[in-house]
Amino acid sequence: MTRMVQVALAEDVTEAEELQAILEAAGIESELETAVEQHPQATEDAPQKVLVPESSLEAAQHLLGRVLCGLRMLLDRSLQLRLDP
Repeated sequence: MTRMVQVALAEDVTEAEELQAILEAAGIESELETAVEQHPQATEDAPQKVLVPESSLEAAQHLLGRVLCGLRMLLDRSLQLRLDP
């Protein structure tokens, strides 16, 4: 069995599933795991660990880094458009 390692920590299940979809679209297997113990009756989403096979860690880090960089660029452009008259 391939050892799974953490590539990211998501604030909630929705964010974790979005990261998982990005990884899977690039052909990188991933799993989610709750990052903290939670009371069984709690209704809030708990932070999630996003895990990938150890052999895919570098590729996953590179991919997620590129995605985050692209998002920052889009946000910067959006902000600039709002500030320009």
